[in-house]
Amino acid sequence: MQQSEKRRPNRRQFLANTATAMGGLIVGPTVITSSALGANGQPPASERIVMGTIGLGGRGSNVMGAFLRERDVQMVAVCDVKAKKRRGGKTAVDKKYGNKDCKSYIDLHEFLARKDIDAVLIATGDNWHSLMSCLAAKAGKDMYCEKPLSVAITESRAVAETMRRYARVFQCGTQRRSIGHFVFAVNMARRGLLGKLRNVYAEKAPYFIDVHENVLSEQPEPAREIMDWDRWLGPAPWRPYNAKYHSRGFWSGHLDFSGGSVTEWGSHTIDLCQWANDADTTTPIEYEPVGKDGKDITAYYANGVKLFIRQGLRFGTCPVRFEGEDGWVETGDSGEMETHPASLMRGRQFRKGYPVDNHARNFLDCVKTRQQPVSNADVAHHSITACHVANICMRLGRKVKWDPANETFIGDEEANRLRSRAYREPWRL
Repeated sequence: MQQSEKRRPNRRQFLANTATAMGGLIVGPTVITSSALGANGQPPASERIVMGTIGLGGRGSNVMGAFLRERDVQMVAVCDVKAKKRRGGKTAVDKKYGNKDCKSYIDLHEFLARKDIDAVLIATGDNWHSLMSCLAAKAGKDMYCEKPLSVAITESRAVAETMRRYARVFQCGTQRRSIGHFVFAVNMARRGLLGKLRNVYAEKAPYFIDVHENVLSEQPEPAREIMDWDRWLGPAPWRPYNAKYHSRGFWSGHLDFSGGSVTEWGSHTIDLCQWANDADTTTPIEYEPVGKDGKDITAYYANGVKLFIRQGLRFGTCPVRFEGEDGWVETGDSGEMETHPASLMRGRQFRKGYPVDNHARNFLDCVKTRQQPVSNADVAHHSITACHVANICMRLGRKVKWDPANETFIGDEEANRLRSRAYREPWRL
């Protein structure tokens, strides 16, 4: 029997078993509340997914809000290394339910040990995404994990393997796979409406372009209850506390904590190019730095399609462009879209923005059905691998050849050493 078939009885099954054991009678002062039965359109307790949130920064709070809007979610706990974030998260959850029941945690192990939590939202810094996902899977939780999935190639590979081993449902927060105009553009490419696909363009972020490994001077470390510095660092190398490390404008470009410009937007834009090229199970096989500063990348898929990672596309943040022999399409977060021929638009109009609601709903539905979400761990691994290989190419300043099947650089030990990163004790994948 697969582990997914061994899930503990839900509340409906528990009540049924209890009634059977008592001859079908509910006796004594037991009261079944209207909320338990699902009054006012609320699903009964047996049909709700009990969730907790780890990481309550701006993105974590935003995505948690999307889950709180889903009627079949019951958020019961929050976890963050910062006291201010924990308080804010608990306040938001308690306000939603009109009570004070949400519990806040500083210790992730205590949080994950709760048997009543079915699924978790992981919205920590990038440095923690892979390890936190593996820990959650081993604790028996399904998870929605923010992007990027990893800081190194071997990390996301470990996540994909761990999800299979523990039969967990995993959704990466690449929510543009669930937004109408991006799906429409991708389907033009996949269904041959552009003719044979030739080129795909992925915009990289205009910030965090210059990644670094800067070490800052020591500052007084806050008390653990205010900020758990050791847990914020997680598997990254130890260093004395400095408040600048945990400012987004610093850590997002630091190689110990993130992948800079390419992983910041490429987690979305390269991911969409992968999807448009039907390349969810592979990556490009050759990458070369281009442009005046060598910080743009051209990559080549085995099927002949070229991937251009650069800036200069239109239509808001995270734009993409797909070109075929017979036409092209370009779109972005503004909701605007242009096609050639223009008839491909068919008079359609799209809303602007990149809400997470549909992506969260896809995850919740898959938690119930045990199907694979649209951004499952294998899909996310291959997309972020393409980002990491592009970053390695840029760091080395030369062409690299990549073997997607074996996930190694061909004849290039210098590049192969950059596929992984050392973990600080006691953390292990």
